[in-house]
Amino acid sequence: MTAVTDQDNGNGNGDSNGGGSGKAAGDTSGRDTSGRGRDGRWDDGLIARRAAAAEADEAGEAAPRAPAEDDAEPQVEAYVPSGGPLPPRLDALRELVGLSRARLDRDTLAEAGRVLDEAAARQRLSSRHTVIAVAGATGSGKSTLFNALAGAPISDTGLRRPTTSQPIACSWTDGAAGLLDRLAVPGRLRRRPHPGPAAFDEALQGLVLVDLPDHDSAATEHRDQVDRVLALVDAVIWVVDPEKYADAALHERYLRPLAGHAEVTFVVLNQTDRLPGEAADLVLDDLRRLLDEDGIALGEHGEPGATVMSLSALTGDGVPELREMIGRFVQDRTAATRRLSADIDAAAARLRPVYVAEGRPGLGERAREEFTDRLAEAVGAAAAGQAAEREWRRNAGRACGTPWLRLWRWYENRGLPGSLDRMGQALTPPEEELTARQRVEQAVRIVADDAADGLPGPWAQAVREAAFNGAKGLPEALDELAVKAGAPGASKRGGGTEAGQAAALLGAPLGGRPAKPPRPKWWPAAVLAQVSMTLLQIFGGLWLVGQIIGVLEPGLVTPALIMLAGVVGGPLVEWSCAAAIRGPARRYGQDAERRLREAAAGCGRARVLDPVAAELVRYREVRERYVTVTEFSTTGR
Repeated sequence: MTAVTDQDNGNGNGDSNGGGSGKAAGDTSGRDTSGRGRDGRWDDGLIARRAAAAEADEAGEAAPRAPAEDDAEPQVEAYVPSGGPLPPRLDALRELVGLSRARLDRDTLAEAGRVLDEAAARQRLSSRHTVIAVAGATGSGKSTLFNALAGAPISDTGLRRPTTSQPIACSWTDGAAGLLDRLAVPGRLRRRPHPGPAAFDEALQGLVLVDLPDHDSAATEHRDQVDRVLALVDAVIWVVDPEKYADAALHERYLRPLAGHAEVTFVVLNQTDRLPGEAADLVLDDLRRLLDEDGIALGEHGEPGATVMSLSALTGDGVPELREMIGRFVQDRTAATRRLSADIDAAAARLRPVYVAEGRPGLGERAREEFTDRLAEAVGAAAAGQAAEREWRRNAGRACGTPWLRLWRWYENRGLPGSLDRMGQALTPPEEELTARQRVEQAVRIVADDAADGLPGPWAQAVREAAFNGAKGLPEALDELAVKAGAPGASKRGGGTEAGQAAALLGAPLGGRPAKPPRPKWWPAAVLAQVSMTLLQIFGGLWLVGQIIGVLEPGLVTPALIMLAGVVGGPLVEWSCAAAIRGPARRYGQDAERRLREAAAGCGRARVLDPVAAELVRYREVRERYVTVTEFSTTGR
């Protein structure tokens, strides 16, 4: 049989778009080096086919002929994606990579980027062609099987190893030049099957068969070529022999990592003619066992998976069955789609650790409330409320208390080093401010850990960074908001910390002036009653003094009773007011605590919780894209 050299030298397989030089492949086909056949006529591919067709027409012969270029369909047909799940999966993967670039390093996204690039490149090329590589170890007989499928001795075979040093391609139809350019197959190594049963097999129209170098070759460049081409072809036929079918290099380097590509994988046990009796079946069963251990789904009983069979390329036993399977595979025209889908599955499996969380990470209502409680504790909201309540009581005591008791309290406090007036002017101890700052940092650290719990590493790190970056300057911001919230005695120099609220407890001024709690409507009546009691005491005392010095007539009962009424009535009025102000004072303190707590919560939400929530939303977005990438998986991964 004659192997005809491709005519476009890299621009197409007999493609009308490329004018080839018409060199013959060599002298292995029965032609001389000048390009003439055995009968002396030119036999250089396209010209020979046209000449033969013209002679057949003149002679009125009905001999079969290869499809003429003019009769063929357009040779370059752009890849048209089906309406299946592949386009949305590619779009989702593209969006996933775009959303993740700011959070994941380049190496993590490298495989997904490569899959997108290769998918785009494949979709720009012909969808009428299916590229199948024939791969195997040294001496497995893959080149012999390649020649048997092509129906011509295209690839060299022999005892010298390695025999195949570069990929050799055989295309059954025109228009595969772009695909072969993508595989970097040189023009001199592009072939067409010799006119015959194999060339005219309708089921094989669109097949591009590539014979690869040995994957276990001693030459490193041969192995590199195998790895490069295997990443680009639509399907692969692995040829194994009875001696090396269990080779660890084959299973660990290729079959196991490509287990997800089972639907575009053929595993052929060659050289069965060397096995006596039922040995071929036993070896084939053991091969199936090894493939199952590799995680490769076997296409048996109508299930999708790898095709496993035995044959002898040398004797031709089983080759027609393989050719028939390949024909159905090629005519299905889904190999490229299935290959790309499997590539997406493999890329998604590698990305799973950086996208799939354990549990349900996020900020729950309880975590938010606990964070608010910790900020309120750090800012001293409870102490501020207590200080406001005491301030309200103190003002009520000043307004409704007896003047003699207030005078005594003033005398007690005026010279004491620990008095409220002097302590209010004291500087804030730095130890207290440091303690409050540590409490704020602790609150931020706890809420960040709660939000990042269960997240993949990069996203957990992003959540923590968002929390810690937002927490910078948080104590100062808390103090400023505490002052704006109107906490009694809140000091601008207190730092928004517990120390600042300690200053509030000590009566530090707010805006330079002491805070004045509101006065109830009944206070004027209470003040009038207290003034009346004081006037009764003064009036009764003056009456008694006048009687003692003789200015007034003696009569101790009446002035004594008046004075006693004032003396008893004053404390009674003060006690009644103290009982009456207990509820309003408590409410006033609670309102001050609430306002400071809300100010702290608002500041913490704006600086910490909102950035953390934004990172969690970003993670949920990429998680949804990842689910879209994986939910239509054809490999079950």
